[in-house]
Amino acid sequence: MRNSHADTERKARRLFVLVAALCVFVALPLLARARARTASINVVNSSTREIIHIYLAHADQDDWGQNQLGDSSIPSGQSFTISNVSWDQSQVKVIAEDRDGCFLSAVVTLGDGASWTVTNDTPADCGL
Repeated sequence: MRNSHADTERKARRLFVLVAALCVFVALPLLARARARTASINVVNSSTREIIHIYLAHADQDDWGQNQLGDSSIPSGQSFTISNVSWDQSQVKVIAEDRDGCFLSAVVTLGDGASWTVTNDTPADCGL
């Protein structure tokens, strides 16, 4: 009877260890995807437009977040740094809106020195 009880305890411990290892194995990819990156993005306005709004979205979607400029704008020849961007992918789509309601966008790879320079040649979507 004692051996039967000991065998049952060993089997229960093995089962527990197996289930715990399986849970860790399943959770690792989910945790890796959920880890957000934190970075800064410098938006340089080298165009003749004044940029009044900046939005961020996933590179392959149009899930725009809040206006990153608040009540500010980026006049021609100026720049603005969006600090502490917390993002769940290595790239982010940056969308700018000018005073005419035209939208310009670029996909930026997050990392040291992440930057986007808007020029007069940057294609704009003005809803036409």
